[in-house]
Amino acid sequence: MNANKNTNIKEWYTKTFADDELGENLTEGKTFYDLFYALDRYHNIYEELGIDDSLVRERLFEELSSIMGVDYDEIYEQWMKCEG
Repeated sequence: MNANKNTNIKEWYTKTFADDELGENLTEGKTFYDLFYALDRYHNIYEELGIDDSLVRERLFEELSSIMGVDYDEIYEQWMKCEG
């Protein structure tokens, strides 16, 4: 499933990683743009997404970096500012 900034994260994740039951715990209705906005506003990403699993976060950050056309490191560094 190709994602864009308006793609529903939970729907994308549960289809892309159907074997990962943690996808069912993701917050309903959030889009990749919402994730980008939350990072930009230094929100707690785990609270925003409704999960606390680093593998899920990494997968979402990888897809977000692809959607936004930036390196994964840029997304990760922004997240580190949120956590700091």
